[in-house]
Amino acid sequence: MPKLRNRPPKYSRMGKYAVVYFNGKPNYLGLYGSPESKVAYARIVAEIESNPAIPLSSVGEERQVTVRELAAAFLNYAKTSINPTDYAHYRTIVLDFLDKLYGDNTSVEKFTPRCLKLVRDEMIRSGRFCRNIINKYIKFTVAIFGWGVENELVPETTWRALKAVKSLLKGHEGTFDHEEREAVPDDVVIRTLPFMPPTLKAMIIVQRLTGCRPSEVFNMKVGDIIKNAAPGLWHYVRKNHKTERFIGKKIIPLGKPEQELIAPYLEGKAPDAAVFSPRTAMAERSAVKRAARKTPLTPSQIAKDKERAAKPSRYSEFYNECSYRLAIIHAIAKGNKVLPEEQKIPHWFPYQLRHSASTATELAHSDEDAQALLGHRTVNMTKRYTHTQLARRETLARNRHNPFDTEES
Repeated sequence: MPKLRNRPPKYSRMGKYAVVYFNGKPNYLGLYGSPESKVAYARIVAEIESNPAIPLSSVGEERQVTVRELAAAFLNYAKTSINPTDYAHYRTIVLDFLDKLYGDNTSVEKFTPRCLKLVRDEMIRSGRFCRNIINKYIKFTVAIFGWGVENELVPETTWRALKAVKSLLKGHEGTFDHEEREAVPDDVVIRTLPFMPPTLKAMIIVQRLTGCRPSEVFNMKVGDIIKNAAPGLWHYVRKNHKTERFIGKKIIPLGKPEQELIAPYLEGKAPDAAVFSPRTAMAERSAVKRAARKTPLTPSQIAKDKERAAKPSRYSEFYNECSYRLAIIHAIAKGNKVLPEEQKIPHWFPYQLRHSASTATELAHSDEDAQALLGHRTVNMTKRYTHTQLARRETLARNRHNPFDTEES
């Protein structure tokens, strides 16, 4: 990847002319000291600061931007302008595929739909991504060129041509699809809870009760909890979330069961501290091991404990998508070591709890209530999370009568 420069080039003199050296090439500005040269210098500096990965040629001369330069400029922009999750996806696309296949001097104008399909074929051959993710990454790649059009780095015709590439259909050769995510039965969760530290156990139950996303429970901060927001309720106010443009500020009401689970983790913490922290969970796990210890601590072990306590914790303040999922997998593996074969715990993942909450709400109340619980804009979106259709068809089948079953027939 090309290096990004932080300092603008100097306004220099070559004989009677003013020049700017950038990427080893002189850019002539006019007579040295003239107002016109100062204006040209200011324009060049502004262009460099706007797109530091895109080298300039001489003033007024058009230059073909390469795919590598476009990708570097986009990542420089995206690092501070889009959410970290999407940025990580863009980095994967750029570093593992675009730079690998088109890291030479291929200009953006020569990046045709055939080139984009070649990138897609490389993603398929890697075997790293399911079909849906590959389709998503191809759309992200087109978005990079769309950003290039916005910043006058890519011709609009190139971007429009790339948009003509169709998504892969199910069953496309070499691709695979993950099974549709299902709700996790409550009895499976109940069998897993005894093998979790109290912090993780509280997170699981709060997510199941509220139907919130995993990120909403592990990013919960003390300052986001508003007590006595309504009679008998607390409010968990999400300052930024993915559906904010559709539903506005998201507020998750917390009833008495959730309040009892959350309250112990609010005491003595700063507003920006995590409610549920892996540091607390590991301390709880260590306390259980220490209580089960059969031999007394030696002086050297006591000294080591004091040294560890004086150092910063090696555990993060917040859980993330991976650590939250792995903590559950660890609890399942721990339980399956001691449980008999007929009681083994099947694997499940945090996002299934959201499906469980929506399905239970629709069965007990209505699809509108499930929509409100999940904070969706439409009921159709909620239908992707509720799994009640089979149960309803079974009820209809049990109560079905044959209208053609008459005495005459």
